[in-house]
Amino acid sequence: MKIFSVLFKQITTTMEKLSGESLVDYIINSNKVTIFSKTTCPFCKQVKSLMESLSEPYFAFELDQTQDGPALQNILAEKTQQRTVPNVFIRGMHVGGCSDVLTAYRTGALREMLDGTYEKCEYDLVVIGGGSGGIAAAKEAAALGRKVAVCDFVKPSPMGTTWGLGGTCVNVGCIPKKLMHRAALLGHDIKEGPAFGWRVSTDITHDWGKLVEEVQNYIKSLNFNYRKELRTNKITYHNAYAEFEDAHRIKMRNIKNEVSTLTAQNFVIAVGGRPHYPNIPGVKEYAITSDDVFSLNYNPGKTVIVGASYIALECAGFLAGFGLDVTVLVRSILLRGFDQQMAEMIGSHMESQGVKFIRGCVPTGIEKIEDGAPPVLKVHAVKGEKQESVEIVCNTVLFATGRNACTSNMGLDKIGIALNKSNGKILVDEYERTSVNNIFAIGDVIDGKPELTPVAIQAGKLLSKRLFSGEMTKMDYTFVPTTVFTPLEYGCVGFSEEHAIDEYDKENIEVYHTHFNAVENALSNRDEGKPYIKIICLKSDENRIIGFHILGPNAGEITQGFGLGLKLGAKLKDLHNLVGIHPTCAEVATTLSITKSSGKSVDKTSC
Repeated sequence: MKIFSVLFKQITTTMEKLSGESLVDYIINSNKVTIFSKTTCPFCKQVKSLMESLSEPYFAFELDQTQDGPALQNILAEKTQQRTVPNVFIRGMHVGGCSDVLTAYRTGALREMLDGTYEKCEYDLVVIGGGSGGIAAAKEAAALGRKVAVCDFVKPSPMGTTWGLGGTCVNVGCIPKKLMHRAALLGHDIKEGPAFGWRVSTDITHDWGKLVEEVQNYIKSLNFNYRKELRTNKITYHNAYAEFEDAHRIKMRNIKNEVSTLTAQNFVIAVGGRPHYPNIPGVKEYAITSDDVFSLNYNPGKTVIVGASYIALECAGFLAGFGLDVTVLVRSILLRGFDQQMAEMIGSHMESQGVKFIRGCVPTGIEKIEDGAPPVLKVHAVKGEKQESVEIVCNTVLFATGRNACTSNMGLDKIGIALNKSNGKILVDEYERTSVNNIFAIGDVIDGKPELTPVAIQAGKLLSKRLFSGEMTKMDYTFVPTTVFTPLEYGCVGFSEEHAIDEYDKENIEVYHTHFNAVENALSNRDEGKPYIKIICLKSDENRIIGFHILGPNAGEITQGFGLGLKLGAKLKDLHNLVGIHPTCAEVATTLSITKSSGKSVDKTSC
């Protein structure tokens, strides 16, 4: 008999004198670890194996080996509200079933229970950050029967902008961006109406105030729905700034500066990031960012955008679509991290739409010339190796030069959370666990992962399932599709051409590509010859497709579908065997035959 069952002999005599609830209480209180079990239960065996691997003696009472088993199981059900086995107790405290024990083991709580240092907390899980990823984690945990709270607090931008529950995506990111992108496209469509038989007034104007009002009303409805979902799922919401005091306790400070504390067995940090402000004169006094533009209470007028990120180009695209004068100051390259051929095509197309780009240009300061709504500002900058002086008079300056993780002033250093010192992002393992066992992080705040809302949502759901259901599926960060909503949309998934060559060598890469025309633009000749598609194939793996890139109408909708193909390891022959839907832009992908290496022209001259 193993040492973990030897305790049975020591208490058998006393047990024979007891029955019912007294027997159950005696068994629980007589052992450090008690497992009410059944010999045929695989989950019971799993818990026993875990205890044995930890060299922890346990007492296993096999309910299927005694005639009083059913009655004792009923008593346990009344005592714990759990009818299933294993039913585990440590130091007299009810732990739960197999998934509960495994959760406690994964978060370090099991060791605290065994050592006698465990303190019962108010919540099973507290999520810090009320964005899409954090709320997804909270809802999943609540659905699994856990007690959950969410702490969320938005510090106003330097311009005083703040917002409600839902995080960056809902309030100042994906949602308002897509709505304004759509508004700009509608302007193009209206102007092209005559080519399709519509009689359109020549006096077409855009009402910025009306657009902002409608966008903000929609966002407020989403804020309300998020609050409603938290209530429906019995998730406690704290509109307060959270700071760690120890690994199980946070201090919360609300807008009234009232302080309270909260304890939890597990925490998820999902605080995301905020726009970066360079340290140059006038930036925080006079410039705005994407935090401000979607609720700006006046027409931006002539706008200078600093940066060449996807946020910069998307904002430049829709502002120019409203007929505004837009200039983009580009320090180095467009869309760093994306395929550079595609990035340059986007830049060229935007220039054809009236957006001005000044390359190699870095701002050195901003001054206000005149008050107003909008004001009159002057941007000072230098350009090129010779640091040539540049001055631009405008109404609005929008900085989109990157984002900083919101990890300062959270007490992370106090509890030993490891950060990437170069960017302040949290270092996590393959299970999104930080350097502190019971604290996890997801979304834009973690280091080296895609900063995309659907990624954070998926990671949050899987994390809660791992913690509270025993499911061990990890987040897969490979082949994540995304779209840049510039006037001509850019969708991509997998490797850029540059990355593919760096990873696999140029000789092992083949690129199939072509320009094409969208039939929906045929009568107006809009963007004629500009749409483009390319796929990147790995020769050594039967031309497996490792990169998909498309520049054209509805690129996001197209990329979503092809993203599944790359995820499942599709090869070029699979694409050629796929029947396209005609007439669509997506069908072009099924007929690609011209390689870059052939040098043949891919200019499109017909449908």
